[in-house]
Amino acid sequence: PLPMAVLAISLLPMLARVAGGARAHLPRHALTMSRVHMSTPAVGTPADTASVPRTVVKGLLDADQDMVGSEVHVKGWVRTIRTLKMRSFIEVNDGSSLKGMQVVADTETNAEFEEVIARIGTGAAVRAQGELILSQGKGQKYEIKASQLEVIGECDETYPLQKKRHSLEFLRTIAHLRPRTNLIGAVSRVRSTLAQATHAFFAQEGFNYVQTPLITASDCEGAGEMFRVSTLPDKVSAMPKGEDGDSVDFAEDFFGKPAFLTVSGQLAAETYACALGSVYTFGPTFRAENSQTQRHLAEFHMIEPEIAFAELTDVMDNAERYVKYVVREARERCAADFEFFGNFVDKELPARLDVLVNEPFERVPYGKAIELLQAEIAKDKSKWEFPDVEFGTDMASEHERWLTEKHFKKPVFVFNYPREIKSFYMRDNEDGKTVAAMDLLVPGVGELIGGSQREERLEELTAKMKESGLSEEDYWWYLDLRRYGTVPHGGYGLGFERLVCYVTGTSNIRDAIAFPRFPGGCEF
Repeated sequence: PLPMAVLAISLLPMLARVAGGARAHLPRHALTMSRVHMSTPAVGTPADTASVPRTVVKGLLDADQDMVGSEVHVKGWVRTIRTLKMRSFIEVNDGSSLKGMQVVADTETNAEFEEVIARIGTGAAVRAQGELILSQGKGQKYEIKASQLEVIGECDETYPLQKKRHSLEFLRTIAHLRPRTNLIGAVSRVRSTLAQATHAFFAQEGFNYVQTPLITASDCEGAGEMFRVSTLPDKVSAMPKGEDGDSVDFAEDFFGKPAFLTVSGQLAAETYACALGSVYTFGPTFRAENSQTQRHLAEFHMIEPEIAFAELTDVMDNAERYVKYVVREARERCAADFEFFGNFVDKELPARLDVLVNEPFERVPYGKAIELLQAEIAKDKSKWEFPDVEFGTDMASEHERWLTEKHFKKPVFVFNYPREIKSFYMRDNEDGKTVAAMDLLVPGVGELIGGSQREERLEELTAKMKESGLSEEDYWWYLDLRRYGTVPHGGYGLGFERLVCYVTGTSNIRDAIAFPRFPGGCEF
């Protein structure tokens, strides 16, 4: 059997920031995520090689110059290999950084390398040990002068990620391998950092993390676009029938009633906010919307804070602080990845993110936003796919993007929407026409966040549920919150994959998640 490895990864800088401290100045052997100690040697290597702990590539790339001359040990996958006379130059990348570490294997001084190098191709997994030296070549600060070189896993010529440019469409067909590419690897690292920063932000703000159920009998959005969860027989003839003979009797199903995959954890999170004060949920949600656009997925992740004793202004304030915090953290911790995005994905991205973290977000009432759009559309209706805009219009993506990209040129909160186009749980304003709801619109994406002050008044909420055709019996527990110590409260939902797209400049949301789910697409 293969030996078991014990990974001990240093996360000290992140913990220091969570505690409110400044960036830690760590000694060279405590570099961020740099030391990965192995409890046993790699397969097929002498036991004495374990005396040099493995160092992740990012730790070496970021190392101080006093590391030069040290014996180091890396493992990873080969990006490129080229041989000049008696020397081979192997770029090894272990996923910890955009760039790899160049390993120089000299067959003149070590004839045994010839046999090993003959087995190395792009994609192979290797282990290299040797002295860290200053590189004489361009493009890298350090390189490893190999004293030991081993192939851990060979890779033949059928490997689809040879050194050439691949289309994103092709990479989606090999989603199990695409994290090894520069783009998807960078997006994945930033996504991970955004997730870690999300938990750090809400911890600093005093929120409690709540895990809400994925299986539910409630339709939070009232849209009906939900995936059914059932253990009833596959054969139609074997399904239990209702009294009318046409409908399915779900009383015979696993839960004794119709059940679905959740579209939101909001309603469940509200129950804990009305006990713990401030909570958030961060998990997968599902929507059976038959959409093939670049902005929609059937399975995605939502960040949903709920704040007790809060009004709409408090909700917008928290949302603005959150977005600024996680973007600032990601840029700081993934600087090389963001440099790559700015050079090869979207050259305007750095300037957009500068505006986001350094300038206050604009706030405009929905009615005023409609007036601005009407004035602009009147100049030339032919430029617009949806030129008919009036109070009550559910703004399309082109309307949202004009507001944030052309008019305000920064992130924009649009608030106080018409009640007819918003969900039943949003609090009615005193004008009787609008609700205390907001959307955060950002350049390049459009809507990033949707939120509201929740309707905390029992009579008003039951009336709105009746308007929406929702049964009080299905939401009895939600109504209880209004019966027993009701308080003003609010929250918002942020589509995590849309945030990843916005922050990285990625245009298609299917490239912002490991294995995208969409109509007709459920591979891997």
